[in-house]
Amino acid sequence: MVVCVCNAIRERDVRAAARGGASSACQAYRALGRQAKCGQCVPFARAIIDAERAAA
Repeated sequence: MVVCVCNAIRERDVRAAARGGASSACQAYRALGRQAKCGQCVPFARAIIDAERAAA
């Protein structure tokens, strides 16, 4: 599933960044070499990161 249309970031990318230590959407995007643009995706990215951290 696409999380960020602006940056073509997929859910699996955000999950991988969270497993790599990213604790916020901005950190995850930086880990992927990108940054949030319009910001519409940030709440969804946060939810994915929270889920990954809870599962760890």
